Amino acid sequence: MDLTPTRYEQYEKLGPFEIKDFLAKVASKSATEASLTYLNAGRGNPNWVATEPREAFFLLGQFAITESKRVLDLPPGVGGMPKAAGIADRLDAWLKAHQDMPGAEFLQAMVPWTVKKFGFEPDKFVHELVDSIIGDHYPVPDRMLVHNEQIVREYLQWAMCGKPRPKGTFKLYAVEGGTAAMCYIFKSLKSNRLLNQGDTIAMGVPIFTPYLEMAHLEDYDLHFVEVHAKQENRFQYSDEELAKLLDPKVKAFFIVNPGNPYAVAISEETIAKIGKVLEKRPDLILLTDDVYGTFVPGFRGLMGAFPKNTIGVYSYSKYFGCTGWRLGTIAVHEDNIFDEMIANHPEPIKQLLDKRYGGLTLEPRKFAFIDRIVADSRDVALNHTAGLSLPQQVMMSIFSLAELMDEKKAYQKACIGIVKKRVQATLEGLGLEVPPNELFDYYYGLIDFEFWARKHLGEDIVAWMKDNVHPLDIVFRLAEDHGIVLLNGSGFAAPDWSVRISFANLDDHVYDDIGRAVRAIARGYRQAYQAATGKTPAGPGGGEVVKT
Repeated sequence: MDLTPTRYEQYEKLGPFEIKDFLAKVASKSATEASLTYLNAGRGNPNWVATEPREAFFLLGQFAITESKRVLDLPPGVGGMPKAAGIADRLDAWLKAHQDMPGAEFLQAMVPWTVKKFGFEPDKFVHELVDSIIGDHYPVPDRMLVHNEQIVREYLQWAMCGKPRPKGTFKLYAVEGGTAAMCYIFKSLKSNRLLNQGDTIAMGVPIFTPYLEMAHLEDYDLHFVEVHAKQENRFQYSDEELAKLLDPKVKAFFIVNPGNPYAVAISEETIAKIGKVLEKRPDLILLTDDVYGTFVPGFRGLMGAFPKNTIGVYSYSKYFGCTGWRLGTIAVHEDNIFDEMIANHPEPIKQLLDKRYGGLTLEPRKFAFIDRIVADSRDVALNHTAGLSLPQQVMMSIFSLAELMDEKKAYQKACIGIVKKRVQATLEGLGLEVPPNELFDYYYGLIDFEFWARKHLGEDIVAWMKDNVHPLDIVFRLAEDHGIVLLNGSGFAAPDWSVRISFANLDDHVYDDIGRAVRAIARGYRQAYQAATGKTPAGPGGGEVVKT
């Protein structure tokens, strides 16, 4: 058992997703040679998909082709652009003729539901869907389709805002997933001098690694302070940690809520504490990525509590099992601090921004921040081709409507049930009992190995382990000895001796094996300690709890 700490020094500068590539090669090789099952619980791609909205999407596409051929049908396969007049009635008739097809029942219910809920004109709404699924136009408006924005806005009220519902209207930009949203927001904050090189931001840690890495890039060169959500505080931000936000040098606070990798949502109590901070720092920018909020019933995020200060990021990828669709949104409230901050810039900066956006509008100083994000996403000059592809926006509409129409929240309960079962299996494998936490989303787990070892092996082994073993040894040992890939928690600004496990992407029955494998690693350290020191562990049970 090679425990040489220098063995892993070459990996210390890499992010966890880059280290994962090395771990995957090692684990795959080990699994093949030892006839083990290769298990990669390092990524969050779910292994389930939402079928009903997809059935509706593909059936709608078939109807759209008939509409295209109705306008023009020339050999060899040249169609026309669907027309709006009477299209809702034609869809209804077509669905009645094809009501045995998967998706027909959903589409038949969807159109009247949206007409009643949003007051849509049937022909205009159905034409937006049909023309967009064909994909025969550039996105107009470029920020987001008119009906799609209203639907997604209502969905985000449920997915991100919770109750009480914030007053006013959020303006949305449909983007290529949450990662694109992050890139566009960082770029526009810099372009509009809301964040400048050398500025200081706060990061709620542990946090999704790219937030840490982007801040360090030469393009942004931001300093940041860490606001810790600690395990001993049930992953909530303490008063002491939140006090860091009172420093006027801190321009923004970036969080993932519920957390990644620790998977706990911010509590109402903590939200109230952040509100107290905003009373003293009304200019503090909040950026919240709430992709996992749908896995916490009754979730309420910062966008719902503090819409004026918040830029909201949401991705459909995890909840609907659609990472390949690249569906995400950026949300900014109509009454926001960003427009105010831009309006209050010194005149020289205003003139620079006038020049940047002057080719897009006659009144660049009235150009809203959300529209600046759209323009900046295409380097301004290509703004006329901005916008998420129209077929993607149709899928976004249908995903949103599937959830909004599901009054019993059957789909949400099913998704939570999947990951919750896997969490329980992992805990059984680890030999742990964890008290329930209604704010836990069950999507990821953060196994704090040091915390666990201190409880089950004792202080002597933990002290020896920290002196003689590199923290990355855990993930490499899992890969080499068990064919298992987990991510190192240190890459998320989590404790060095922690590992992140995804409960989303493997079959239920393998998770107890992962738990037992982690226990086996601990047993190996206990044996190495005995061999090196000649001592019997003095911890609880002499370390016997790690026996399988």
